[in-house]
Amino acid sequence: MGMDDENETARPPVGVVGLGAMGLGMARALRDAGYDVGVHDLRPEVAAAFARDGGTAFGSCGELAAAVDVLVGVVVNAEQVESVLFGADGAAGRLRPGSVFVMCSTVDPGWSAGLEGRLAESGVLYLDAPISGGAARAASGELTMMTSGSAAAYSVADPVLEAMSSTVYRLGDRAGLGSKVKIVNQLLAGVHIAAAAEAMALGIRSGVPAEALYEVITHSAGNSWMFENRMAHVLAGDYTPLSAVDIFVKDLGLVLDAARPERFPLPLAATAHQMFLQASASGLGTEDDSAVIKIFPGIDLPEPVEA
Repeated sequence: MGMDDENETARPPVGVVGLGAMGLGMARALRDAGYDVGVHDLRPEVAAAFARDGGTAFGSCGELAAAVDVLVGVVVNAEQVESVLFGADGAAGRLRPGSVFVMCSTVDPGWSAGLEGRLAESGVLYLDAPISGGAARAASGELTMMTSGSAAAYSVADPVLEAMSSTVYRLGDRAGLGSKVKIVNQLLAGVHIAAAAEAMALGIRSGVPAEALYEVITHSAGNSWMFENRMAHVLAGDYTPLSAVDIFVKDLGLVLDAARPERFPLPLAATAHQMFLQASASGLGTEDDSAVIKIFPGIDLPEPVEA
């Protein structure tokens, strides 16, 4: 991962761990911005496919960490972040002092705050940096990033953040604040998907053609970004998991966990969580989160359109 000295200042060596729908798009956006991107994924063939168009595939998180100044983790949950950093040949022991780990997962804010201190013991900087925007915006470098961390971490990682996003919110000088805002976002996102599914199911059960209902609602005050985006999947009969039901089982669980110590009631989030749990228990956990509509009985959902 070599580059000339002048560009190295503007473009620190960067790596991406986790090449799912979001991570792959983010790695491509960095490559399009001129970075020589190192990548690692548990599926070596995915990392190798990315590297064929530019970049370098690494066999382990540790090997990648040793080669970069900014390591971006785009994995599902805190358990996977722990594995990336502290598992066999993990990144934490190979990141150089002064390098930055950018954590983009949705996690418990308290856990994220603690991770900052754990990495600081070896001189590694940390940014709490959950993301929102979907796979298409990830690939075009137009994500929203909800970040918090030290000025020193931002000074190293800022150009990388800018290349991956259209908006970087700097929410504070310590880790955890970014994750708190992401928790609120996920509360709304999960409730909106559940409400969209309930509304669409009621309309279909009442005899309204699904396409007509979608057209009217997306041009009316009841519309939401989630209704417009996710109910399009329902109309297409396509439940390919861009974001799976089980993601919202996890994320709404984190929402409820965050509120419980404060004795703060979240009746809508709790109901939405139960809807996603029901969908998962019915065998829909790996389908797109719009498949939560399938928990409603007696509705004839649109079938996939034959090519």
